[in-house]
Amino acid sequence: MEPPHIDTSKQDSGRRRPWVVGISGASGTPYAASVVRGLLAAGEAVDLIVSRASRLTLLDETGIAFRDAHWRADLREWLARGADGKPATFPVTDADLAQVRYWAAGDLAAGPSSGSYPVKGMLIVPASTACVAGVALGLSKDLLQRVASVTLKERRRLVVAVRETPLNGPTLKHLVALDEAGAVVLPASPAFYAGATHLQDLVDFVAGRVLDAAEVPHGLYRRWEGELRGGSRNEEAPDAP
Repeated sequence: MEPPHIDTSKQDSGRRRPWVVGISGASGTPYAASVVRGLLAAGEAVDLIVSRASRLTLLDETGIAFRDAHWRADLREWLARGADGKPATFPVTDADLAQVRYWAAGDLAAGPSSGSYPVKGMLIVPASTACVAGVALGLSKDLLQRVASVTLKERRRLVVAVRETPLNGPTLKHLVALDEAGAVVLPASPAFYAGATHLQDLVDFVAGRVLDAAEVPHGLYRRWEGELRGGSRNEEAPDAP
């Protein structure tokens, strides 16, 4: 007797498969906010992990105290804020927040800590050198590092947006190890050819490159098309002295 056929296509069609966004303690929390907004705008679900160190950075850079018990309200305020610190710059709807699931950094029994939990991959933005070292060495000291290790072992997409300068020898070796393990090492390096006229433009360029690495469509920056644009503004260059 043949075993009964199980139609897995119907089971998978309704299954939530988010992108895990891990935020470490490096400076650059506006990058993370732009990435999350970009994912939600593309219709992607997000599982969010905010490390303990990143809460201090977020408080310092935005004045927002991210709290486990009030994460939804704090996330709304954060995502709505522009890179220049101006509040209510971006609209954040209840429908957007409904696509986000939050996991506490100390919860090592969280869903994404297991390879059987369905995700598309993980984006660490920004990634501190301590986070890079922990992931490269497989330390799994908190949920962020654990999920990154799971992402690598399951051969899923891992994008590491490292934000530090200068880089010393040990960190460079850790980045090479991550590259060899299959991760995409993406330094948070803004470019100026896209016509940046505002701080938000530079932030969105880096966020857009993170989404490019994840193959998530977006419109965060103007792509290079092989033609010079003459700078970001239509202004005549000053006369040489």
